[in-house]
Amino acid sequence: MSDTTATTPFSETTLLRFARGNRLQYDRVREQWFIQAPERAFIADPNAAEVLQLIDGKRTLGAITDKLHQKFNAPREVILRDTLRLTQELADKQVLTVV
Repeated sequence: MSDTTATTPFSETTLLRFARGNRLQYDRVREQWFIQAPERAFIADPNAAEVLQLIDGKRTLGAITDKLHQKFNAPREVILRDTLRLTQELADKQVLTVV
């Protein structure tokens, strides 16, 4: 496992998981997804939640992109770009880590 996610650009072959102590959780009262992290929380917008629900340490970012492309019939290049940007930002915040 690597903790150097912030220094390595992500690609379609990148495999991610939530870092220790971080998890995606659904708030039924507020009807929204959020990331619970040690001493902080991040609200996930609906697009981010779709991506984050698929991060399981087994699917590559390319596989996640393909699944979202099939589900939403949006341009694959746009989904990939947004997925790479989102996951890199969360890795920089030590929410996600490379498997």
